[in-house]
Amino acid sequence: MPSSSDFSLPFPVAAIQAAKGSPWADWQVPVARNGKGFNIKAFDTRAKPYSIGNKGTDQAAVETLAKELDALQDVFYADKRFKLLLVLQGTDTSGKDGTVRGVFSRTSPLGVHTVGWKAPTELERAHDYLWRIHQHVPGAGEIMVFNRSHYEDVLVPPVNGWITPEQTRQRYEHINAFERMLAETGTVILKCMLHIGFDEQRERLQERIDDPNKHWKFSHGDVEVRQQWNEYQQAYENLLGATSTPWAPWTVVPADSKTHRNLMIATLVRDTLKALELRYPPDDPSLAGLRIA
Repeated sequence: MPSSSDFSLPFPVAAIQAAKGSPWADWQVPVARNGKGFNIKAFDTRAKPYSIGNKGTDQAAVETLAKELDALQDVFYADKRFKLLLVLQGTDTSGKDGTVRGVFSRTSPLGVHTVGWKAPTELERAHDYLWRIHQHVPGAGEIMVFNRSHYEDVLVPPVNGWITPEQTRQRYEHINAFERMLAETGTVILKCMLHIGFDEQRERLQERIDDPNKHWKFSHGDVEVRQQWNEYQQAYENLLGATSTPWAPWTVVPADSKTHRNLMIATLVRDTLKALELRYPPDDPSLAGLRIA
């Protein structure tokens, strides 16, 4: 794992690291644990640390934040000093799609893009597992949202025994180094683990079965994966502890409440963009006094 003391970021560290005493600080995974001592069970999936009242007031706050993000994204796109990568990682039904719809409902598609990662294709399997990821990281002024991510490669293979514990640890190091390179070249990385409970997932899966309009969302494979719940929780615990770095820390987002999930992530994205001290490019002096005939 790269040293956490010899890196330099081209953006304020406040954009990615929670201030002491802030609500964010209680949900950001501590760095430099090297995969040891982190307990995901300590994070309550039902918590609502960013709630400002009832569901109605929280929904109104999400809508206000969506408009604010639209204005900030406009400056971010024009500024072009940075890139923003938002990683949404979580179990089935944790709400990755819903987060994208709720948080970025007002932003322009010109500068906000989304990739939904699925099982690698034959071409992608012919390369290293990060090859396909690197092709979709954001460019200057762009916000890229990953619906699932490269972290699938340290979840599915270890749980199913396709790679050894040593190979898993090696992949942690690969990912840390990859994200460090991105961060040191101007990519602000926000990594959110959408954390739902076992009972909440059961209700959401059952809803997909009971509602004909949601049948397209349901896969029998979801039930098979659910039977590996404990194994996946352990895999998440391992990766969160091993890959929460000073240049790309993890945040656990309690996600039993869909509204609160959106409120928390929208707030984090808003605060991150504000911390970058964005600005429009300098005025072009050649435009002074110019009149269009």
